[in-house]
Amino acid sequence: MSLESITAQIKAQGNSIPPVELWDPDYCGEIDLQIKANGDWFYAGTIFKRPALVKLLASVLKKEQDEYFLVTPVEKIKITVDDAPFVLTQWHWRDENQTTMIVSNNVGNEFTLDKTHPITTNANNELYVTVRRNLLAKVHRNVYYQWVDLAKEVETDKGCELVFTSANCQFSLGVL
Repeated sequence: MSLESITAQIKAQGNSIPPVELWDPDYCGEIDLQIKANGDWFYAGTIFKRPALVKLLASVLKKEQDEYFLVTPVEKIKITVDDAPFVLTQWHWRDENQTTMIVSNNVGNEFTLDKTHPITTNANNELYVTVRRNLLAKVHRNVYYQWVDLAKEVETDKGCELVFTSANCQFSLGVL
């Protein structure tokens, strides 16, 4: 299995995000592809220099239990992901009233921060946002500090939390 054959199969699917959750192809082994914690993609130890290729491969990324795979209708190849496969790098308000936040990740996926795309934390209280399916984007430090600036201190049963709202959902940045 080569990176070129995987790319050819993905390109045949067109520009939309393929329905990888519906595909259950045979496992074909591993490929020396690694997604670093900072969102950089490497193949055989060499960084990907073509963002379009990263975006293309990210469109067929699938997580099963704690393992990640690139999936086409006929092949399933295991890859290595150091932390989360994406990094949340930008955000902006959709509306003038600042009620709905649009966020985007390092491969250009843009979506609303809402109940479908919530903020979660890990055991180290690092923030993540669900991008799609069960794939997460780690919140970049710059985004985190920008959110801290707009959040309000709110007393909850957990203590004093930093909270902000998007799409009628409240999101906590953590307990102070």
